[in-house]
Amino acid sequence: MGLTKQYLRYGPAALFGLVGSARGNAAFVALRGERGRCVAVPACEHVFVWDTRKGEKVLILKGLKHEVSCLCPSPDGLHLAVGYEDGSIRVFSLVSGEANVTFNGHKAAVTALKYDHLGGRLVSGSKDTDVIVWDVINESGLYRLKGHKDAVTQVLFLKRNLLVTSGKDAMVKWWDLDTHHCFKTLVGHRTEVWGLALVSEEKRLITGTADSELRVWDITYIQEEQIKDPDEPESKKSKGSSLGADENTEEDETLELDESPEDRLLTCSKVGSIMREGRDRVVTLAADQTGKILACHGTDAVLEVFSVLSEEEVQKKLEKKTKKAKKKAKQKSEEQPEGTVELSLQEEIQRVANVRASAKIKSFDLTLFPKGELKIVLLLQNNIIESYNLNLSAQVPQAVRTSKITIGGHRSDVRTLAFSSDNIAILSAAAESVKIWNRSTLQCIRTMECDYALCSLFVPGDRQVIVGTKTGKLQLYDLASGSLMETLAAHDGAVWSIALSPDQHGFVTGGADKCVKFWEFELVKDESSIQKRLSMKQMRILQLDEDVLCVRYSPNQKLLAVSLLDCTVKIFYTDTLKFFLSLYGHKLPVLCMDISYDGTLIATGSADRNVKIWGLDFGDCHRSLFAHDDSVMHLQFVAKSHLFFTAGKDNKIKQWDADKFEHIQTLEGHHQEVWCLALSPNGDYVVSASHDKSLRLWERTREPLILEEEREMQREAEYEESVAKEEQPVVAGETQGETGLAGKKTIETIKAAERIMEAIELYREEMAKLKEHKAICKAAGKEVPLPVNPILRAYGNITPSAYVLEVFKKVKSSELEESLLVLPFSYVPDLLRLFSEHIHLGSEVELLCRALIFLLKIHFGQITSNHMLVSVIENLKKTTISRVSEARDVLGFNMAGLQYLKREIEAKDEVKFFADATDRFEEKRRKRKKKEKMVLAVV
Repeated sequence: MGLTKQYLRYGPAALFGLVGSARGNAAFVALRGERGRCVAVPACEHVFVWDTRKGEKVLILKGLKHEVSCLCPSPDGLHLAVGYEDGSIRVFSLVSGEANVTFNGHKAAVTALKYDHLGGRLVSGSKDTDVIVWDVINESGLYRLKGHKDAVTQVLFLKRNLLVTSGKDAMVKWWDLDTHHCFKTLVGHRTEVWGLALVSEEKRLITGTADSELRVWDITYIQEEQIKDPDEPESKKSKGSSLGADENTEEDETLELDESPEDRLLTCSKVGSIMREGRDRVVTLAADQTGKILACHGTDAVLEVFSVLSEEEVQKKLEKKTKKAKKKAKQKSEEQPEGTVELSLQEEIQRVANVRASAKIKSFDLTLFPKGELKIVLLLQNNIIESYNLNLSAQVPQAVRTSKITIGGHRSDVRTLAFSSDNIAILSAAAESVKIWNRSTLQCIRTMECDYALCSLFVPGDRQVIVGTKTGKLQLYDLASGSLMETLAAHDGAVWSIALSPDQHGFVTGGADKCVKFWEFELVKDESSIQKRLSMKQMRILQLDEDVLCVRYSPNQKLLAVSLLDCTVKIFYTDTLKFFLSLYGHKLPVLCMDISYDGTLIATGSADRNVKIWGLDFGDCHRSLFAHDDSVMHLQFVAKSHLFFTAGKDNKIKQWDADKFEHIQTLEGHHQEVWCLALSPNGDYVVSASHDKSLRLWERTREPLILEEEREMQREAEYEESVAKEEQPVVAGETQGETGLAGKKTIETIKAAERIMEAIELYREEMAKLKEHKAICKAAGKEVPLPVNPILRAYGNITPSAYVLEVFKKVKSSELEESLLVLPFSYVPDLLRLFSEHIHLGSEVELLCRALIFLLKIHFGQITSNHMLVSVIENLKKTTISRVSEARDVLGFNMAGLQYLKREIEAKDEVKFFADATDRFEEKRRKRKKKEKMVLAVV
């Protein structure tokens, strides 16, 4: 057997050039107790936390491989819930930056997340139409609510243990979380409901749809009305401004007459509409935490801010209006009829200001401070975060931009990349700017304005760069000063490709004007200074019949390869420009190509998704490889080898061996089309740019890569994906109604079930051995030492039953139910006996009771029909009731003790022990600043 060729693995080193992804939402987070300063934004699979005042990245919450789709900070400000495209949810600690909890329940992207007012429960909505309520403290799913027929767009908790959800099925559903059912559905919308907001102390609901209206609904809680006056009929709703309000009110009254079960908890009636200025659909609609400010935006660059009057303010305004009306009536000497003065909806919900951003808004968040200062953060489509301040106490509130985070990335997609000859600097160019990055620190060290860039290179010496643009210009930049030195009109169409000559005296360009032009570097006298500066001089032109898409020199500079729009690659002699070879075989144009370091091979990548490897001596095709699932956008050989990388529109980067025609490795990370890549001259680094606005750096590690192992890992990954797509197991006795189990079957739950099965198998073996050992001892008439199982010895010589408990404790709380659901019934009797033993001893009562109740629920029929388990169930009944009541007594005693200690400390120190200290700190700081100003004024 011959020696196998060894490859080294390339791994992800960094993600940079990204301020925030437009796929998810922005959210204010309180770091170190300071509100309104730090903002969390999605950044592909990670979450970046930016300090808006300094414009710096202060925290990175690292994800796995799926893109972030939704964010929600917890009410205490210590955690951030992050929803992903694969349907998983991770809860991060903002103190440590680590993910504490993972929830798997949705089959598609998470579209909405919301905590309840205490932060103990989290509700999530998804594209799979389901709504799931999670217990954050117990780290488990509570239940799944089914009812929507399309993707869920928004979810909101109400303090009265109710939930309201909206979806693209044009419905708003109300859920009672005590009974887990939908008790009311609002069907007054004709199009998708894109947003929901609760204002006026949860007594008003605002909905945003695909039109320019914000519909306003009054919520009346029946229990409250009965407490106020059980004999008095329900007071009339306030009349709205729209015509449809009266019709809706009549409909609701008919429902009340029929005593529908829907209206036992609340009634919801439309009172009118507020007109937005935008004519397109609502993208985001939200209110601040107090419910006093409402804001929304469409698919444009304008955020509309509204102020919602409180009950006291409404009363004051009503009194003022009544006085005015009486005064007017007096002047006209007419009697004013009573009860006719009412506030219109536009007076109760007033437009405050419009905030115009520099580009299309994708999401926003706002926070209101006690003194009437409103802070707004906007995540824009073009990779920018903008912050605005709005002083609501001013006569005419005007939004003032306080910060803009832009330096970290390009405004549009990067279309060209290049490495400097010393492997240190990276050039990236997009439609509006050229940026130079330091590879080791990933900091942007130069930003220069340019036209729409398509190709680029570093001039030998790495002091200047040349950029080819869509308008046919060549732009020469000086890196030391960051200035544009020269612009030449090189081609009549786009400059698609540029290649440096191996002798480094010049370069060649190919354009859409069917020309290949040869250029040489020269030093010319600068008018403004005595010193000479670098310039470019055109030497020769090669006219062709088709548009030129790509040009490449052979390393010895004897040959020039030119890719044309007619799907062929023509090879010419460089010195005479005579035709040498034509490489034809691709069905679509060749978009990229490269020649190996020894000049023997040329690899071409095409829009037909294939890569072809040709010999440069005779132009014969060595092999055609199906490389990507979409167009191959870029191809480059690794220095001094026959390995090459390709980038495709299928979001992947692949490494290939041109000698053995084998696929070596796939670099997965980008979430959208990869436009270009560049390899460092030493081959240690690869940098790539994608439509997801991110730049990624990949590094060659010292880890050897074995192809067989790589294929095996690929097969395992495919199996894991297929497991997630399988049908979920059916629970016996569970009806396919509105509710269901929160979790879903994943590879982790299957592995957890397998570990439990292995532990029970070991327990059975050990019990059988013990029985045999006792028989042997009895026959021998003396004690014979029993050999200890090595697994039990590793756990400190514990008993087999204790080992099963240890394995059980290691199952994640969020995966427990699904793991037990996968477990075959043959293992359940042993589990029940072990549960009885451990609950009697009082160990892990809460965990075991939870598992016991779930097992009884799913295997009820089989357990009750098994006579062998009758005594076990009887024992469990006695022990669980006593142990659970003991645990409750201990908890009650501890709670009472803590409350007593709290009262004692408060009485002693005359200070509230658990009160938030930030308010006092803020007050002290304000006083200190005031004092400093006074001192300065005196000075």
